[in-house]
Amino acid sequence: MSNVGYIRVSSAYQNTERQLDGVKLDKIFTDKISGVDTKRPQLQAMLEYVREGDVIHVHSIDRLARNLKDLSQLVDDLNARGISIHFHQENLTFTNSEDSIKKLMFQLLGSFAEFERSLIRERQREGIAKAKQAGKYKGRRKTINSNIIIETMSKEGASYRKTAKTLNISLSTVQRVMKEYKSKRAS
Repeated sequence: MSNVGYIRVSSAYQNTERQLDGVKLDKIFTDKISGVDTKRPQLQAMLEYVREGDVIHVHSIDRLARNLKDLSQLVDDLNARGISIHFHQENLTFTNSEDSIKKLMFQLLGSFAEFERSLIRERQREGIAKAKQAGKYKGRRKTINSNIIIETMSKEGASYRKTAKTLNISLSTVQRVMKEYKSKRAS
């Protein structure tokens, strides 16, 4: 039996130290990425690593998944493999045994995590809308100068796809820049 820790923060600059502090673990997997989906590299590595009889330790339910569907799927799949999950903040442990009260608590807490995520996104949209209205929001910073795209496209044999591949940018970026360039030339 192995005690495995899973730690997740939403971005690289956030601190992971408070999660699972003082818990004796044999191995720790840490993701510094949003919990919106389950395609996180360290989560996937942990899922491959754990074996029957292992216990996964997670600081809180929202660190494992941000929506009830993904959360339930992960816990059910792990429990079916004989792997237990302990959520420290909620003080809940899930095994493959049925416990109606624990299941209810789990679903309620998972729903709250999903609700919290939707509130965060709503506040973010409101903030962006207000910043745009005030003229302070300019969108994401450009990673490449439009002139470089136009220059590359002016070369013989250049296509939108070739330019995108050459400059390591998306096809839609090349299309957008060229559309803006053509409309400026036409006026």
